[in-house]
Formats: sequence, structure tokens, C-alpha cells
Amino acid sequence: MTTNASPQAGARPDTHGMVVIHRGLRRESRLLAELIAAVTPGDTARARVLAGHFRDYLLGLSNHHHGEDDHLWPPLLARVDLETDLVLRMEAQHEGVASTLARAEAALPGWEAAAGEAERDALVAALTEHRVVLVEHLDEEEESLLPLAERHLSVAEWNLLGEHFLESTPKPKLLFFLGMVLEEADTTERATILDAMPLPARLLWYAVGRPAYTRRMRRIRSTDR
Repeated sequence: MTTNASPQAGARPDTHGMVVIHRGLRRESRLLAELIAAVTPGDTARARVLAGHFRDYLLGLSNHHHGEDDHLWPPLLARVDLETDLVLRMEAQHEGVASTLARAEAALPGWEAAAGEAERDALVAALTEHRVVLVEHLDEEEESLLPLAERHLSVAEWNLLGEHFLESTPKPKLLFFLGMVLEEADTTERATILDAMPLPARLLWYAVGRPAYTRRMRRIRSTDR
């Protein structure tokens, strides 16, 4: 049931791109805890590398969720009736995810400075808690919220989420986040994402972004240290 007009049939957004984005978030939230747990006490060089990666992960996830806070929950709450509790629960879950991120962020400087064992373990515990809360949210969002968005949002309204991310993210970081999304995308998903980009942006990805992302991930995920 709706209280305001919803998009006409045939003008619904394709929300599958959100599933592809979530895949990258699940992967990186898992790997961050695993990689940091494996750092030898005292290895401050390795700690700096992974601390930098966490900060980029934090930036990407925060901007992604802020876009939903600004452009997804308000129009849905204005149009749905029976599903209001679902949308409000999604908002509350965002607050829970933000709280776990804040705890991890607070634990980061102490570990980054000296790579101590106790500081490492405290950070890993915070990141593990974060991933549990995040995955619970992403799973429910995909199962229940995305179908709701398809029914009640226009294509233009849905596209505001991507526009918000582009506007709120520093330009030098955008190619890195594109790499995060594309890493586990299948052939169709990758083509859909890249075909939606302007030609200069696609060329920049192939010439600069993709090789830079590969080098960075090799350094971040290295087990040689």
C-alpha cells in the first residue's frame, strides 16, 4: 500500500548494482579483520598499510550509507505504509554499523603507532563485531528493502544514490572504489557498470585505475611480511 504516487510500471530502477557494491563491502570487512589479525607485533610498516586501507573502507562505507540516509529512506517513508517498520529498521541498523565503525576507528591509532599485540587484538575484536552488524544489515537490505525501492522509487530518484557518492568522495579515491566493486563482479555485472560510465572515465579505469588497484590489493593482501 502506498500513500503517495509511485513510479509507473516500466520505469523502475535496476537495484542489482547495490548487490554488487555490497559484495565488495562484505569481502573487505572480512579481509580487514583477517589481515590485521595476522600482523606480527611490532610490524609498524604493515600496520600503516592496513590502517590506510581501513580508512578508505571507512570512507567508502560511510559515504554509501550517508547517500541512503539522504536519498533512500525519506522518499520511501513518504510512500510506504505497511513497510514503514522495515525502513525504520534499516535506519536503525545504519546507526549500529556507524557505532561499530567508530569503535574500530578509535582503536586504530594505538595499533598503528606501535603494532602492539593487545592493541591489534582490540582492533580485530571491533572489526569482527562490525562485520557481524554490517552483514546482518546488508542481508536484510537485499532481501526486503531493494524490492521495496524497485516498486516505489523512480529511476532518477534511485540514481541520486550514485550521484551522492560521486559528489561526496574525493576524486582520487573513485577509481579505487570502482575496483572494489568490480573485483568480484561477473561479466554481465561488470559490463553494466562500465557501460554506464562516460567513455573518458572508462578509458581512465583501464589505463590507470585497474593496474593501480591490482598493485594496491597485492600490497594490502600480501602474506609475505
